[in-house]
Amino acid sequence: MVTTSSTTDPLIGRLIDGRYQVRSRIARGGMATVYLATDLRLERRVAVKVMHGHLADDSQFKQRFIQEARSAARLAHPNVVNVFDQGQDEDSAYLVMEYLPGITLRELLQEHGALTPEQTIDIAEAVLAGLAAAHKAGIVHRDLKPENVLLADDGRIKIGDFGLARAATANTATGAALLGTIAYLSPELVTRGVADTRSDIYAVGIMMYEMLAGEQPYKGEQPMQIAYQHANDSVPPPSNVNPNVPAELDELVLWATARDPEERPRDARMMLEQLRDTEALLHTALPTAATAIQKTIVMPAARQSTAETQVLGGRAPLSAQETGPVSPNAAKLSAKAAGRRRRGWIAVVLVVVLAIAAGGAGWWFGAGPGAHITIPTSVVNMTPDAARAELEALGIEVADEVAQVNSIDVPKDLVAGTDPKAGTSIRRGTVVTLQVSLGPAPTTIGALAGLTRAAAVQAIDDAKLVLDEKVVEQFSDQEKGIVLSATARDADVSAGSTALFEGDTVSLVVSAGILPTIAGLTPEEATEALEKAGLRVSADQQRSYSDTVTKDTVISLVDPGGPLHPDDEVLLLISDGPEPVTIPEIVGLGWIAAQKQLADAGLVFQYWNNNSELLGKNVPGIAVVQEIDPPSGAVPKGSTIRVRLSAG
Repeated sequence: MVTTSSTTDPLIGRLIDGRYQVRSRIARGGMATVYLATDLRLERRVAVKVMHGHLADDSQFKQRFIQEARSAARLAHPNVVNVFDQGQDEDSAYLVMEYLPGITLRELLQEHGALTPEQTIDIAEAVLAGLAAAHKAGIVHRDLKPENVLLADDGRIKIGDFGLARAATANTATGAALLGTIAYLSPELVTRGVADTRSDIYAVGIMMYEMLAGEQPYKGEQPMQIAYQHANDSVPPPSNVNPNVPAELDELVLWATARDPEERPRDARMMLEQLRDTEALLHTALPTAATAIQKTIVMPAARQSTAETQVLGGRAPLSAQETGPVSPNAAKLSAKAAGRRRRGWIAVVLVVVLAIAAGGAGWWFGAGPGAHITIPTSVVNMTPDAARAELEALGIEVADEVAQVNSIDVPKDLVAGTDPKAGTSIRRGTVVTLQVSLGPAPTTIGALAGLTRAAAVQAIDDAKLVLDEKVVEQFSDQEKGIVLSATARDADVSAGSTALFEGDTVSLVVSAGILPTIAGLTPEEATEALEKAGLRVSADQQRSYSDTVTKDTVISLVDPGGPLHPDDEVLLLISDGPEPVTIPEIVGLGWIAAQKQLADAGLVFQYWNNNSELLGKNVPGIAVVQEIDPPSGAVPKGSTIRVRLSAG
């Protein structure tokens, strides 16, 4: 799969299946394109693999795409890329995988060429561990290659792309079209189109060869030329290209790549056990060539047992007591390696003698292993003076001037890295420049309040800020999903900010929707509406008088004292109707004073008869209250009182 990016890709910015917000393109291959996306439901980054549109109508490709999801989903192993979801959005079939920032093994090989035996063992061990889980689950990968081995920035190593996986017992022929990559196809796949667990082992062996030798074992201008060599030739030892490869690793590669499947490890678990035995044999570092020759010359031949005197191309062996019991397979490989080493000792002695004669030190530091040195990663987070001292103590030349770079992870004024990059191997004499942190780079962000949640997440990411995983939802007068407010560095950035730095955390408050109107509903109706909105309604209730809401219906919620959030518990306020008032004692009072007292009490008067109406309207200053109905007691506020008036 080829890494690429494009601003014109129509999927970038699209929301897939209402859940996955596509942010950028990671890579594009023959069957599908992989995008970096945000899972809005779980607030995490994921990789979304979308099948090419022109393949959507091809049922065979579509079935193979779905098979990848099913095969990977059956596996739960730290060395296998997790598959979270699979589905169809309009015309696009997609699957959702965990996102692993980092590089592929292919990119590592392109950058460094041959790897060290230790690096090769580490990577092969992780690949075989994941592959062993697949084989145990009855799955054959069938497309193992460096492009499908992911090396995460945090050190994890995982196998991905199970698009060609099949049941291990199916042994299904592929027909005329060979599936997988030619450079890693086993002879039986080339000649008969049949694969089982041993075909995966062959691919692992080819990858180990490539890691150790820095190149593939077979070359050709046409793919079929390479396929012919796989079918008819035996893979040579990687030490033919890289003499520093230990003989034990040579034998392991040759075992894994045997042309006859019966002569290979039967599955990944068997090869993993053998790799670990081999690693135990190669546990300590290789002595210098002169020391090795001295041991060969001085120690009596009768005492030169495998465990005591063999020098294992980069590591000295441990004693049996140190390594523990060794498997029969390891013993066989070690015996083969010992034979190859004995045949090579004369050549080694001659080389060293010639090197010493020509100036051993000059060879070592001019063209041999001593010509290179690895920049230690330990200088990161040191002060520049301490880092300079450590590098110069290793013989690395350091530039007088430092480079200043922004860094999210490294505090200001400490070393953030080096140029060339820390961890890389350089020739002696190469000048290394220290990169000193300026701290995070300044960044700005526009207004977030009023945006949709997805748009706000994209804006935060574009500004190289970090979204707080805990997004607060609260009910408001805005539609669900609209950003209400945002904070960063303990300041309100709802309207945007120019005082932020890359890596700052932004916290969002998002609307959970508008609360339903419940005034005038029965308690049962209000409870149903509120629970549908996501609130919990308490069995307790409060009651209050209301001049406007009918008795025994809901007035409102009891004031919660702050914003309401989904799953909060609320209390209903129920109406007791209008508040009762005491009828004032107005019999015998003049009508003007009596009328005011009735009004102050919230009562309404009505003239008793026509005579009272006439007196009340025409001669209010003379009229006196003679009788009222009801005569006394408490009545609901707003009640009508009949008043009989006389002329005094």
